Amino acid sequence: MANSTADLETIWAYDADASGFAEEWEHQPAGTDLQKAVTRFFTLGPTADIGCGSGRDTAWLTERGYPAVGFDASSGLLAEARRRHPGIVFQQSLLPALEGIAPASFTNVLCETVIMHLPMASIEAAVTRLCEILVPGGTLYLTWRVTQGADRRDDHARLYTAFDPALVHRAVEGMRVLIDEEVDSASSGKVIRRLVLRN
Repeated sequence: MANSTADLETIWAYDADASGFAEEWEHQPAGTDLQKAVTRFFTLGPTADIGCGSGRDTAWLTERGYPAVGFDASSGLLAEARRRHPGIVFQQSLLPALEGIAPASFTNVLCETVIMHLPMASIEAAVTRLCEILVPGGTLYLTWRVTQGADRRDDHARLYTAFDPALVHRAVEGMRVLIDEEVDSASSGKVIRRLVLRN
């Protein structure tokens, strides 16, 4: 897809204050909504946490029998994740390409509040790629923070793209929809769109 890239300003923002972001995420309330959905829909097996941040969810997944690898675009956040969660595997890989991840590699893919940091031209390609790394019958848990109106950047210069969910629905056409809802995140308190899908 033309102009399908990551947003470098967002990655630089996470690198610039990786320890601050990681500390905030580690001490947010537990993501009970995520945990309930994972327990209900994920199948035991290799799991990818795409946009793993501090590694909190990657560690939680592994502890509960979903052996997980955490992937993130930010080298600073990966350093924090490795420091905070030794023994868990963390690797650098960027949406939308997810270079280095082979097709049909994972039974489950978790991508929690990540794709809204991508330029609109990259979102459909990113979701398509998330689906490609699933094994047949695998499950994708996908959320994004809802931004109304126009794209914006926060005080850290992180991009929040306002986009039509149809971009995502096109990319997951043919998958079985298990959950599709707009909710307040139990962890961040922000409005998110949440999809759980099986291929």
